[in-house]
Amino acid sequence: MNDLLDRLRELLLDTGYTIDGVRERLGDIAATALSREETVPALRVTGRGDPLGTLIRLWWLGASVEARGAPAGLPLEELAAAGLVTVEGGRVTSTVHLQPWETGGYLVSDRKVRPGDPALRPDHVVGAGGASANLAQLASHRPVGRALDLGTGCGVQVLHLNGRAEEITATDVNPRALELARLSWALSGITGVEARRGSMFDPVEGERFDLVVSNPPFVISPAGRFTYRESGLSADDFCRDLVRRAPNHLAPGGTCHLLANWLHVDGEDWRDRVGGWLAGTGCDGWAVQRDVQDPAEYVELWLRDAAEQGTPRYRELYDDWLGWFESENVTGIGFGWITLHDSGSLDPVVRVEEYGLPVELPVGGYVDEVLGAITTAHRLTDAQLLGARLAVAEGVLEERIGPPGAEDPARIVLRQTGRLRRSTRVGTVEAALAGVCDGDYPLAPLLDAIAELTGEDPDDLRAKAPAVLRPLIAEGFFHISTG
Repeated sequence: MNDLLDRLRELLLDTGYTIDGVRERLGDIAATALSREETVPALRVTGRGDPLGTLIRLWWLGASVEARGAPAGLPLEELAAAGLVTVEGGRVTSTVHLQPWETGGYLVSDRKVRPGDPALRPDHVVGAGGASANLAQLASHRPVGRALDLGTGCGVQVLHLNGRAEEITATDVNPRALELARLSWALSGITGVEARRGSMFDPVEGERFDLVVSNPPFVISPAGRFTYRESGLSADDFCRDLVRRAPNHLAPGGTCHLLANWLHVDGEDWRDRVGGWLAGTGCDGWAVQRDVQDPAEYVELWLRDAAEQGTPRYRELYDDWLGWFESENVTGIGFGWITLHDSGSLDPVVRVEEYGLPVELPVGGYVDEVLGAITTAHRLTDAQLLGARLAVAEGVLEERIGPPGAEDPARIVLRQTGRLRRSTRVGTVEAALAGVCDGDYPLAPLLDAIAELTGEDPDDLRAKAPAVLRPLIAEGFFHISTG
């Protein structure tokens, strides 16, 4: 099998069946139509019978192609024997979805189900998509010893961990997922991954890792019908339990990144709910709500995901799901990411926030610094902060807004042009500090100089400064200079 996959990979690369090659061939119109599950434009632009177009139709679009028109060197008999295609009546049909990925590798999953296709099998293995890409963008880029991909699915996170981790373990409760993931890794030239079957952390009981990533079955539904997206546990208990169990499997200094959904319940603050998951873990935690949907939107999203719109059971499934949400007093469902870091501190810090604006990607390139800023702002005493040498973070701009000709602005805003791209309204003292903080002088004498210029009481200014500056440090507008 490995020899077959090696030859197949070489053929795919030689033909241009790569992420860039597919994007270029499809073009914007066909690619955008595919995002709406409309295949006609893509079928039109790939219908010339050339090798790349034929491979896109076969592996990406799931259309049958003529066997005599298959690219030279495509080992149809061997692929059929391996169960990856069927050949019947002179036509070839793929039994799997084979997609090039941004790492340069390939992913093997079950065929994408579109409206009108047969219903999903319960052990359906979904291909990589937006959630997979989001997790890969979130995970820390620092090199690690041992990494765990919990709920590997088609194996996509391993493609991103490869080269960053010395050892990789991947788990999944679905044996078919592990079967297809192994094909993904072999087709991508990745060896040495240890695959184990089991739920949550059961397959790695007693083991610890430097990095844990998970795109788990986080969908909240009244019944677990599909293993790739639903755990079968009640409400958002699966994500809660995942967060609470993760610290037991982190090595000192280890980090866990996971995607999650959580409920918004009438009369309850969702921040308290998610913050409660993180509290008591002994780890520093950062939870970010990136989106929130009302119950009807949420049900429609996942019924659409399973291509169940227009089916005889659509209205029944919709009504049952919506009724269950009503019985649980659910007003919304949050989508977001959660990061845990075992810093070894006896005073762990938890930050829960809502932030839906675009951010600089990949977040993993600076997520360690984000966590460091959050914990530093919390743990510095007032005296330590006044003695620290602050510097304005790179890429921070100041905006002054007011009526034309006004002597003083009505509003002063600090805005980040990179990373999380936050913005915050500040007062004249913070704005003045932003203009002079370059890491050369401690904060206290700078405050004294500002007090002299503004006529404020220096003691009063020093007393107020820590409470005002801590949020600005935690959010990355200022940092502590060590140079």
